[in-house]
Amino acid sequence: MSTVSTSFNPPVQRDTAVIAVIGLAHGTSHFFHLLLPPLFPWLMTAFGLDFSRIGLTMTVFFVISGVGQALAGFAVDRFGPVRVLLFGMSCFLLAGLSLGLFAHSLTDLFLVAALAGLGNSVLHPSDYSVLNRKVSTSRLGHAFSVHGISGNLGWALAPVFLTGISALAGWKVAAIAAGAMALPAMFMLWIFRDQLDINSVKAGSESHPRHGTFSFLSVGAVWLCFAFFFLTTVAFGAFQNFGTPVLQHLYGLPLGAAATALSTFLLVAACGIFVGGFVAQHRAQDHIIAIVLTMAAVLALFLSMELLPAWSVLPVMAGIGFFTGIAGPSRDLLVRRAATARFGQAAYGRIYGFVYSGLDSGLALSPLVFGHFMDTGHYASVLIGIAIFQGLAVLTALRVGRSAPIAAAK
Repeated sequence: MSTVSTSFNPPVQRDTAVIAVIGLAHGTSHFFHLLLPPLFPWLMTAFGLDFSRIGLTMTVFFVISGVGQALAGFAVDRFGPVRVLLFGMSCFLLAGLSLGLFAHSLTDLFLVAALAGLGNSVLHPSDYSVLNRKVSTSRLGHAFSVHGISGNLGWALAPVFLTGISALAGWKVAAIAAGAMALPAMFMLWIFRDQLDINSVKAGSESHPRHGTFSFLSVGAVWLCFAFFFLTTVAFGAFQNFGTPVLQHLYGLPLGAAATALSTFLLVAACGIFVGGFVAQHRAQDHIIAIVLTMAAVLALFLSMELLPAWSVLPVMAGIGFFTGIAGPSRDLLVRRAATARFGQAAYGRIYGFVYSGLDSGLALSPLVFGHFMDTGHYASVLIGIAIFQGLAVLTALRVGRSAPIAAAK
């Protein structure tokens, strides 16, 4: 049986299929972000490891993912996103199976982390190449919204899935079961490969002349987009890594309440992404980002002052998450503007791969940036630092908006 035909699908059905399959792939990648961390208690016992050594596995993951993401964009532009996505899903499958069947040492865990990082590296350049070239412009904001929410769902599923199976059947069975989670995405990518094929967008339709392979690196807006992603994820990583102990020390919250506040931040951020899909359809994406990230930064500063009553911490964290989430779809459309302003559609993979490697760079460096404040007991400085990084991100977004004309995104 051949692949699903697209010739009789009206645009809404075609767009929905593309958005759904890419969302599944993105959710799968975020699931594998957390292949190892939920299993740390079992792995530390099995291999006699401490937190410092097993924590290095995530450093390996983000380094491989960050470097690989910058390079994967070239593969997407050369071979097409479907092949590259299938390669990434295969890496996830092998990572899970290798962990469950063959891992016997810290070195083996490093190899598992490297496989998962390699699989993760291909997702953003592939996903955004497909969404930008196959989804109708009027629905791109919603497409980016679904893309972001699916990632959050992958993050939410992994800890429950892995710890639940580990408690019942052991960590090796959980790892093998996790590897199998890549199979549905592989199946759907294969079935819908014709609908995801971007070769149907002919080169002759480009309104921009052909540029050199690395020409995009000479464009300031591309570097500004990289800086924007780096700055926002340094701030996000601080919340993700240290949010719970910071709230415990500043407001005297018990562990459960502080963890609930962090979970609320992440959950409401997903709601913000949903709302942001509608907001992003307006053209001034840089202004939207500036407004909502400024609001998030102001709330973070309020938290740092230790003047708020303890009961208000949860709604304030929810507000920070909501405003941060709203910025997501506008952020993705802003990168599209920067990409098409000079290169049309020809370099989506390269540009998105390079720009989104800023995510991995920010997440990898965030613990180093804020860990010193935690070790020295300057907990309020973590929140102040978050606000500063969000403020710097606002400035970069506004610079990108001025350098990338709105017409380029059409």
